[in-house]
Amino acid sequence: MNLLLAEVAQATQRLADAGVPSPRFDAEELAAFVHGVKRGELHTVKDADFDARYWEAVARREAREPLQHITGRAFFRYLELQVGPGVFVPRPETESVVGWAIDAVRAMDVVEPLIVDLCTGSGAIALAMAQEVPRSRVHAVELSDDALEWTRKNAQGSRVTVHQGNALTALPELDGQVDLVISNPPYIPLTEWEYVAPEARDHDPGMALFSGEDGLDTIRGIERTAHRLLRPGGLVVIEHADTQGGQVPWIFNEESGWADAADHPDLNNRPRFATARKATP
Repeated sequence: MNLLLAEVAQATQRLADAGVPSPRFDAEELAAFVHGVKRGELHTVKDADFDARYWEAVARREAREPLQHITGRAFFRYLELQVGPGVFVPRPETESVVGWAIDAVRAMDVVEPLIVDLCTGSGAIALAMAQEVPRSRVHAVELSDDALEWTRKNAQGSRVTVHQGNALTALPELDGQVDLVISNPPYIPLTEWEYVAPEARDHDPGMALFSGEDGLDTIRGIERTAHRLLRPGGLVVIEHADTQGGQVPWIFNEESGWADAADHPDLNNRPRFATARKATP
């Protein structure tokens, strides 16, 4: 075992003791980042090339600073995104939400589908949709000034059109034309603040996490926005907490002009997102 791998083993134990959920992965990822190699290449780093800044990075992660803030990057589907303070770090569970949406858009008989991502944050969802549905026209909406800086960095050179605006009043010029509305909105109840992991509670922006007493305030608003934006037969896809699986489809009810409202599980078989189709008159 070379010096770096021995240090990674020690770092793994320190991170585990600090309650970090994935200590081995994070210790290796930090080592790879500091030494400029891939995780599978750590064994190739010579002992003389060990960089003591590795332990500075480990100490930051030990204090529950998000891994992605330390490395400045987050991986999402086929993307590498820039992230940092002021923007929500995209989570792996959202990848299954986007996967469903991509399949749904591909199945539409539309040459250039029009897609809107509300509460876009880093732009992860919008950029993945644009990348994997090549002829799509994608609009991304974000309210926060701080988050918008990251959105624009990530969207530079892409086909995504970025807008600063409120998800509840956004893009009136597209009313009745959109094929798919997708969102990973804030959905944590304010009453659950103390139960949120430190990485999110102390580092993700609060406006990207919390939404009213039951966590559903923003989703209720997005229901109205989605109905306004979508063409008849268009789809809405919205992420929610695994504890809200029985509640969100009821927001997209027939009385409000929706059909086929349903919940879908993530890769861990927990309720993760709801979908509905705008009813045709």
